[in-house]
Amino acid sequence: MKRIALTSLLVMFFMSFGFAQKYAYVDTDYILERIQEYKNAQEQLNDISVEWQKEIEAKFNEIDQLYKKFQAESVLLPDDMKKQKEDEIMKKEKEAKDLQKKRFGKDGDLFKKRQELVKPIQDKVYNAIEEVATKKSYSFVFDKAANVSILYADPKLDISDEILTKVGGLTKETK
Repeated sequence: MKRIALTSLLVMFFMSFGFAQKYAYVDTDYILERIQEYKNAQEQLNDISVEWQKEIEAKFNEIDQLYKKFQAESVLLPDDMKKQKEDEIMKKEKEAKDLQKKRFGKDGDLFKKRQELVKPIQDKVYNAIEEVATKKSYSFVFDKAANVSILYADPKLDISDEILTKVGGLTKETK
């Protein structure tokens, strides 16, 4: 009886090692800070950002000057001229705000430029993480810099389709 219990215990002990998953983490901030290509891209983005900000500030300064001039002259202007000057100022203000949104908005020029310059470097880092994770059989790789996001997960361990089936969602097979 002791022999069977001991054998069962040893089998369960060794089986637990077979099901063990390997984890690792990276610090992408640490990695990116040490890639010269990334530093150059960041400097280029900063230069572009400063240039565009100056352009926008110049437009708002022009609007401010027009408004001050309008205030000084408004007492002497007839109502139709006042309306025309106000419309001109509002039009220029809208143009400046549109330019600001175009440059710095959610999908603006700066975002696109960042995608163009930084994304290839980030992809290169991701591919290296994936290669190392695959080679060393890591099931998950967490990113310390991004508050523990999963950068790589072994596809064999993905149960997303099973969960979607349970909740009635679309899986790869049902698309």
